Amino acid sequence: MSNDARAAARSVVALAGFLIVAGLQLIVVLGVLWTVLKLLPADFALRAGVPLSIATFGALGYATWRALHIRRRVPAGVAVTRSDAPELWALVDGAAAAAGVTPPAGLTVVTDATVVVGERTRALGLLGGRRDLYLGLPLLQAWDTARVRAAIAHELAHGSARLGRWAPTAYRGRIAVGRLVPRWSRRRNPAGAVFRAYARVYRRWDAPFSRAQELAADRIAAGHAGPEAAAAALRDLPVLAGMQRLFHAEYVAPGWSAGHVPDDVFGGFLRVLAARGEDVAILRARGPEPAGLWETHPPLAERLAALTPVESPAEPPVDPSADSSTDSPADPPADSPDEADPAQSEISADELVPDLPGLGRALQAVAFPPHGRTEVGWDDFLSVARTAEMEREAGAALAAVSRAVGTAVPDAERILELAADGRLRAAADTVFPGLTPEETAERIVELLSLMLALAALRSGVARWRHNWTGTAELVAADGAHLNLTDVAAAAADPEQAEAVRAYLSRIGVDLAAPGGDGAAARAQALGGLINLSADGERTDLLVTDLGFLLVPGLSRGKGPEAKRRLNQIAAGGVPVSGSRASGPEGGTSAVATIEAPADGRRFVPFADVGAVTALPGRRRGWVIGLRDGGSLTLRPALDTDELPGGWAAWEEAVTFLTGTR
Repeated sequence: MSNDARAAARSVVALAGFLIVAGLQLIVVLGVLWTVLKLLPADFALRAGVPLSIATFGALGYATWRALHIRRRVPAGVAVTRSDAPELWALVDGAAAAAGVTPPAGLTVVTDATVVVGERTRALGLLGGRRDLYLGLPLLQAWDTARVRAAIAHELAHGSARLGRWAPTAYRGRIAVGRLVPRWSRRRNPAGAVFRAYARVYRRWDAPFSRAQELAADRIAAGHAGPEAAAAALRDLPVLAGMQRLFHAEYVAPGWSAGHVPDDVFGGFLRVLAARGEDVAILRARGPEPAGLWETHPPLAERLAALTPVESPAEPPVDPSADSSTDSPADPPADSPDEADPAQSEISADELVPDLPGLGRALQAVAFPPHGRTEVGWDDFLSVARTAEMEREAGAALAAVSRAVGTAVPDAERILELAADGRLRAAADTVFPGLTPEETAERIVELLSLMLALAALRSGVARWRHNWTGTAELVAADGAHLNLTDVAAAAADPEQAEAVRAYLSRIGVDLAAPGGDGAAARAQALGGLINLSADGERTDLLVTDLGFLLVPGLSRGKGPEAKRRLNQIAAGGVPVSGSRASGPEGGTSAVATIEAPADGRRFVPFADVGAVTALPGRRRGWVIGLRDGGSLTLRPALDTDELPGGWAAWEEAVTFLTGTR
């Protein structure tokens, strides 16, 4: 048996150790329970045996099952059959042959810039199952065929038995444990402490083979698609993923939260890639982010260095003691380049699918369902997003000024009145007490610029001119230059206030113009928790960027149904409206409130939270104090679960509220 085969077997033995540890943990508890019951009087032991067993052995057994249970997460995507894209499937079949594995049972195109083989495993990956390939649409859009071929070959090579018959099992187990470790690390599962300790032992046993397996997959990819293509795929995949994150954060998320959806999400991503080449170069030069503790891939520099030699190495000597069942002599050596199909080598990646734009539209319908949002073109989408952002900034600023002057300040007309009589300067001194007079004057001009721009947009006098570099310019409705910054600077001078008002009236700006009746804004879901106790009632909680949504919980045993329900609510977003809460002496402030509460749901805006207090004791809990004098007590239960990132989102929200209240 070769060294790699022995390392693979050692990794699998360490993986099976998790099941042994689980069994030993339960046996120890059962032994202690049996000993305690034997020491008790017989009559009392008979009466107390069942409840005591449920409270100890039963609870630990359930906690152990939850600690080892892997949730199957299937990314949203569009299945592509062999008849739909024969060229793409031919590429996948070729990569599978190069890796020495059977082709995947299915191929699904997904939204993320990634290539992943998903397998329906059991028992921590010790038992395999159906394998599906998930291929990101951005790769088909932005890459050439060689890089796509290299990336697919690398992923399929994880299932290759060239390093030993146990190599595929070792990889499956590594992925399974990597998904479970974060759950054990949250210290909310009584069975997690032992698994956390053993995970460190498992990692030491598995790490050498993990590195060797990833480098072997790189060699297979280089042998199939060429070293240059394999290296390019390694360098460019993190860059493409980074650009996609930037695209969603800067281009999609603002308009999505404002209640709109672009008519061609993936077409917009291509335009961003073309326009922001400098950002692509910066990401490529920066390299990938530091890998996590359970990242299976070696550092990128090491992987690229291993692919640098282009010449084929000499045939390795045959180990006479090697087990013939652990190797695949019929497969070509991983380092010898395959003969590419000349016809296929001329096909660009976007031609692997006959109707790639149509596939993009189908994928958008699955991954970005409108859920009541208004579908618009990209120009209108970006304009709505920028205007909605300004509306939020203006609402916060007007609320602060209203509190400072003690009366309602609803629009630009009232702001100009305050500027004319000098009260705006006094309000700014109150809001920004630590600034110099020059800095305070700059803040006043910024507020006036914001309010005048909003008034011009609401009056139809101005519009946005966008480009795909990420900048936007406010211009006149006919596209002419519009300089409102100088106008705002003049409006800050009480002596010029009337002249500014006359100028704005002459060009058609209505300072009291109300905001448009656009689509309802939606709070963006950040994470969710299932089966909390809220004031003693079972409750599901969704953390959004504007507040907490509390949904009456389902009965015990309906955890999967509760997760599906909360996922559906999160996918649709929480419709909110900016209502006006009474401020001091009639002042107002903008507050997000849920629209048309249904099914007993309750939305708690962050603006209504006055304090957050952590409850003492081993059982964690929090008391959310509300500004109206009420409170809300939240505690986790034994069967509390989360949507992906739920606890992290909750803790970030609590930290934010604690630090700002």
